Amino acid sequence: MHITLFQGILLALAAVIQGIDFWLEGLYIFRPIIVSTIAGLILGDLQTGLVVGGVTELAFAGLTPAGGTQPPNPILAGVMGVVLAHVTGAHATAAMALALPFSLLMQYVILFFYSSFSFFMHRIEKAARIGNTNSIARINFLTTGIVGVTYGIVVFLCGYLAQTPMKDFVASLPVWLTHGFEVIGGILPAVGFAMLLNTMLKREFIPFLLIGFVLATFLNFSNLLPVAVVGLALALFVYNIDESIHKNRVIEKVKSIDEEEEDYSDGI
Repeated sequence: MHITLFQGILLALAAVIQGIDFWLEGLYIFRPIIVSTIAGLILGDLQTGLVVGGVTELAFAGLTPAGGTQPPNPILAGVMGVVLAHVTGAHATAAMALALPFSLLMQYVILFFYSSFSFFMHRIEKAARIGNTNSIARINFLTTGIVGVTYGIVVFLCGYLAQTPMKDFVASLPVWLTHGFEVIGGILPAVGFAMLLNTMLKREFIPFLLIGFVLATFLNFSNLLPVAVVGLALALFVYNIDESIHKNRVIEKVKSIDEEEEDYSDGI
């Protein structure tokens, strides 16, 4: 499959919007499941976009920026995974693994921005001292625009201009190496889940993990939607219990305050 110039421009424009959202972390449309789905829609291959997005989202589930640290970029992973699968016909897991170098490339670009944008700090501090909010806003818009345009340029160069070299490169890979990328791509979602559980899993959540494991492993479902519905039901169940406990505590606190006021009114 070939990516047209118009499709390449649309991918770049989508990357600009997603890159700005990743910079601001506003709408979370930079997550691979969204990025890959939009890329698949643009390329006219929605099913591939959904499959690649799901696999990539699982792999990146535990990779979240914290402070000055920057994990591999989810936008390039999502876009290039779909591009590679669409152009080369590679399996979703193999395409996701092959897209990781592009993800790492954008990771270093963002880290470069973190360092180079410190040049603007003294101007922002000077504007803050005199209360010049317009100058602060212009600098923020400028740096955000630079980041967004960079995303678009990188996606256009990698997704459109480099599609033929990518196709030739993947076609030249031996079968055993291509299969190795598929295996790696299948392992990465498990690693992503493990990283996520390492920070989120608590003792009181272990029963829910076991319930989900049994449902997904031992029961024959045509898809994972029933597991998701059960998970939603359990989440609502726990939420309602917590809400009831919180309301009871508030009521008890109000009663105790009323009792203290009554005691004071009796002069005791």
